Amino acid sequence: MAIKVPKTLIIVPAYNEEVSIASTLNSLIKLKRNIKSLEICVVNDGSIDKTADIVASFDVVLLNLPMNLGIGGAVQTGYKYAYNHGYEIAVQFDADGQHNPNDFLELIKPIIKNEEDMVVGSRFLQKTSYRGSKTRRIGIYYFYLILKLLTNKSFTDPTSGYRAINRRVIRLFAHNYPKDYPEPEVLMHLNRKNMRIREVTANMAARQGGESSITFWKSVYYMGKVTLSILMQSIVKE
Repeated sequence: MAIKVPKTLIIVPAYNEEVSIASTLNSLIKLKRNIKSLEICVVNDGSIDKTADIVASFDVVLLNLPMNLGIGGAVQTGYKYAYNHGYEIAVQFDADGQHNPNDFLELIKPIIKNEEDMVVGSRFLQKTSYRGSKTRRIGIYYFYLILKLLTNKSFTDPTSGYRAINRRVIRLFAHNYPKDYPEPEVLMHLNRKNMRIREVTANMAARQGGESSITFWKSVYYMGKVTLSILMQSIVKE
């Protein structure tokens, strides 16, 4: 391998993902065989199906939360583990099979080279095979416009959960991380702290199984709540 990968943790938040979690972990285990400094951590977010039992059969770290905290709480649990165990890079990776391990090295290379503090895998930076619902695409474009207006920067995929961060950001997120649908909020937060953020092209697939927890009315609530949080961050002094 041409590039040396420092101690890196892949964080997989999982809630009722019994259909897809085994396939996701198999793909990550293959990646781990080629990168010895890589560890995989699944945060079981209070699942009531067989997710935890399936994960326990794999050679990965399993953190079981006693109740469902939501994506923000689950991911922050992973960041706390990364911070407490000295990881230099942490990568968020969905349990439902949407993220592609083949994009992993491109995601972390700018961090290894100390060019960026966060790298986000984008479905829209270049044309990819991704086809999301019209409602989802509208939501993504909405947050693109909000962040463009407030930061004067173009984040083409502000809701992407496929992202990598360095040790400095791991420390920050371990102590302070949004609880509900945090991805757009985090971009605003890091931008205000003058953190370096880059997008790289990521090829994402449809969910392998299960159903998204984001219904129409949850989407409306989510957009309103996150918009308010982003606006507050833009006017409140650090």
